[in-house]
Amino acid sequence: MGQAYTYNFTITGQRGTLFWHAHISWLRSTIYGPIIILPRRNETYPFGRPYKEVPIIFGEWWNVDPEAVINQALQTGGGPNVSDAYTINGLPGLLYNCSSKDTFKLKVKPRRTYLLRLINAAMNVVLFFGIANHTLTVVEVDAVYIKPFVVDTLVISPGQTTNVLLNTKPFSPNANFLMLASPYVTGMGTFDHSTVAAILQYQNYPSPHIKSLPLHKPTLPLFNSTLFVSNFTRKLRSLASSKFPANVPQTVDKHFFFTIGLGSSPCPNNMTCQGPNGSKLAASVNNVSFALPTTTAMLQSHFSGRSYGVYSTDFPAYPAFPFNYTGTPPNNTAVGNGTKAAVLRFNASVELVMQDTDILGAESHPLHLHGFNFFVVGEGSGNFDPNCDPGKFNLVDPVERNTVGIPSGGWVAVRFLADNPGVWLMHCHFEVHTSWGLRMAWIVLDGPLPNQKLPPPPSDLPMC
Repeated sequence: MGQAYTYNFTITGQRGTLFWHAHISWLRSTIYGPIIILPRRNETYPFGRPYKEVPIIFGEWWNVDPEAVINQALQTGGGPNVSDAYTINGLPGLLYNCSSKDTFKLKVKPRRTYLLRLINAAMNVVLFFGIANHTLTVVEVDAVYIKPFVVDTLVISPGQTTNVLLNTKPFSPNANFLMLASPYVTGMGTFDHSTVAAILQYQNYPSPHIKSLPLHKPTLPLFNSTLFVSNFTRKLRSLASSKFPANVPQTVDKHFFFTIGLGSSPCPNNMTCQGPNGSKLAASVNNVSFALPTTTAMLQSHFSGRSYGVYSTDFPAYPAFPFNYTGTPPNNTAVGNGTKAAVLRFNASVELVMQDTDILGAESHPLHLHGFNFFVVGEGSGNFDPNCDPGKFNLVDPVERNTVGIPSGGWVAVRFLADNPGVWLMHCHFEVHTSWGLRMAWIVLDGPLPNQKLPPPPSDLPMC
């Protein structure tokens, strides 16, 4: 606290839009920003050069301290209070009371192409986004180029980035156009129903005249439009070109099947809790609610070879007690608790199926993996069928990304190569679910060569 530290790192083989954020409690509600990696000098985009590039960052705003919000929720065991507004580039926009002056305006010229770098830095909500009377061409997700496709509306989960091309109209129209983002929600909890607005404004008009122009509004899907989301995600395909190949693992060394969902933990003695049946709300992967180490960082203890008392390496590869995951939920919703990791040998090819559960309501969970990109080789509704579904996997041009939304009441399958030694967190990018324990850790062992080993901590690294 009160100190500074400078990280030195090398960007290797990446270009596109990513973002940075705080990763303790709910501090990322305000501590975040874009990381924009441009193509190498003398290299071009796999699409026409845009006239201008503009970051568009979605966020959430609370009228109270977000730390107080989550601390109160963890103490009472109930759901946290929802945000008071959504924001675009830090501004809530003209649809909220007293916020008309706090509206982001994107000023454009006719007959131009703009590259919008969209980042969902919101805490707990998937968002729809669209611009009135304009289409968007999706060209990149999570800093990986994809086969372009045109949409009126797109969907973006917390932790995800999406680059789109906006082609402006040939002549300045006598109108302004709202850019709207609204929530996609399928869970049972309360959520912020509001809509954030920015304005797309053509520049050829003097300022007094602009305010008198009509303001067009896009139509976004209903908040629970699961079919729309499914249809959108199925359009995402890697470029899979010679310059930008999709190196999908064709064989698998390690298979994992993780259930992802909510649950409950016991209410402490002499307390009244606001979770299900007087319990506390919790979340888990394979019924293990992850507890952060209290004294020593996992990476530090792994590097030193002293894991005893910090974490164990017995994270379950499959659920201990299979059940009808998307059918009638079991009566017992209690989750286990522990600091467990799954161990992978260096360069192992991994296939992971993540299955949403209907315990305390089906929900689309955005799962984010640190340290790796993965290929989304399949997804579906209902329960994953290990006999039939793998035959339908796309091993040719699946989308490559670092955060994937598990379909509400469904499953998603990903593959990745464990070629980055270290300890890597995987977690839901809904901050409330991470706070409840919906996270786990992968440990990737060193390889035999010097450049395949976990480097030591920098000499000036502040220790925990």
